[in-house]
Amino acid sequence: MGERKRRVYDQEFKTEAVRLFLKKERSASEIAKDLGISDWALYRWTQEFQRDPENAFPGKGHLKPEDEEMRRLQRENAILKEERDILKKALAIFSKRRE
Repeated sequence: MGERKRRVYDQEFKTEAVRLFLKKERSASEIAKDLGISDWALYRWTQEFQRDPENAFPGKGHLKPEDEEMRRLQRENAILKEERDILKKALAIFSKRRE
């Protein structure tokens, strides 16, 4: 038996599917069937789109701008803590030599 591959849809495909659904011209199951996706996926994409249309479907490996900023600040904070600790150790070493 072969493994089932997970299908990946790009931002454009998802946005177009949501747009079709929001037009309310056809039912979700009709749209999903035509596009070859599940009803559940269409509903989930719609919810994600309605929460934040600007940043919906950022793609694999990409974060929303506010999440990317948080990650950058956390990295910067970790570096600053490491530098502080190094300076504390250096101060302790040089303080002992004077005695």
